[in-house]
Amino acid sequence: MTNLAPWGSPSPQPAAAPPPPDLTPSRPTYDGRLGELYAIYLRHLVLMIVTLGWSRFWGRTRLRRYAADIDDDLAYPFFIFLNDGDLLAGGLTLSHVRRGVAQTGTLGYWIGEPFANQGLMSEAVRLVLDFAFTRLGLHRVEAACLPINTPSIRLLRKSGFTEEGFARRYLRIAGEWQDHLLFAIIAGDRIPPYTAQGRG
Repeated sequence: MTNLAPWGSPSPQPAAAPPPPDLTPSRPTYDGRLGELYAIYLRHLVLMIVTLGWSRFWGRTRLRRYAADIDDDLAYPFFIFLNDGDLLAGGLTLSHVRRGVAQTGTLGYWIGEPFANQGLMSEAVRLVLDFAFTRLGLHRVEAACLPINTPSIRLLRKSGFTEEGFARRYLRIAGEWQDHLLFAIIAGDRIPPYTAQGRG
């Protein structure tokens, strides 16, 4: 899990379920709110760039890349911000979008360690799947995770993904080629509704 230490220690979390995350694509093109997935707030990315101390050139380059990927229908990056402030909690990317006979994309995600196991990513994954199938018209969304990543496996299964296989030395992580479990969900598969009890 990614540690969000650069943003400082989060406020203590209440026992009650946290509010839904503010999930926003990363280019200021549309206007909307959480459930519609159209709200795109450039100020969030600016805040992230300034807080992390990234160079102005790097930040602008990354924003241009995000915009180009969306324009070219190649990838759709999202970030999760807590509704009670500008605190970045995690992110998801629907990437490697393939059209033609495939109509497929690949889902990747990360959550800050202080925000894990609160249901934020569970709801975010469901929202992105709805975006992928309803707005983009994809047929299939794939995901992969390390066999030892129990939280990620649980998240994918609870989100309606089916485990389809095992890929040897599939991705290079920390300088080493790692085996991965392969998951997928197809348009028409049941996406379980998010509940506070089904956190992930």
